[in-house]
Amino acid sequence: MSQDVLYLDGISVSFGGFKALNDLSLVVESGEMRAIIGPNGAGKTTMMDIITGKTRPDKGIALFQGDIDLTRRDEAEIANLGIGRKFQKPTVFESHSVEDNLQLAQKAPRGPFATLLAKLSSAQQDAIDETLETINLTQDRDRLAGELSHGQKQWLEIGMLLMQQPELLLVDEPVAGMTDAETEQTADLLRQIAKSRSVVVVEHDMEFVRALGTKVSVLHEGSVLSEGPLDVVQNDEKVIEVYLGR
Repeated sequence: MSQDVLYLDGISVSFGGFKALNDLSLVVESGEMRAIIGPNGAGKTTMMDIITGKTRPDKGIALFQGDIDLTRRDEAEIANLGIGRKFQKPTVFESHSVEDNLQLAQKAPRGPFATLLAKLSSAQQDAIDETLETINLTQDRDRLAGELSHGQKQWLEIGMLLMQQPELLLVDEPVAGMTDAETEQTADLLRQIAKSRSVVVVEHDMEFVRALGTKVSVLHEGSVLSEGPLDVVQNDEKVIEVYLGR
């Protein structure tokens, strides 16, 4: 398990009699990008909640980087360990510039807004410059975040997570509401990010999943129904029956 960034085994959790996860097992290797698909109610969000400490499983094992037990940590501890989560709706500081948003998000021992009053080290400025380039917002660094398009706000929030230097990035439906061009750029962005860290993407858009070109796990009724390249799972009779339709 030492090469696994994430190891879930036998995870089950119920809410008022509804079994959101049912003996879920999933392994993500270090440096891997994985797409998670499945119908509504399949357990995708609950799985992310377990990984980030928002929800405790009734039973099962959840390990990060081989031996860190996520079920014994709270959300803040897990974030500091190196797991970043991006929710579907972007959350940025709209009245601050793009660059300020990245500065606010960076790891620092002081309070977040105090970072705006402190002089950046050359390493911190380099990290901001590099992230701006990665998320394709270098030309927009001085713009207010509230002026960005929906897609650009999504990229900025991904950049804010990158400033936290996560080892594992969880991304929830990143292209919902995006234009075709933005969707294509987002696939490029996530592929680039996956060169240096592990990425788990929950998504409904099959063309976007295809553009990611990565291994896919299909969730159904709280457990993994099928895994493999998209072409393989799309032709799996079980997947066709419960999710893709005939």
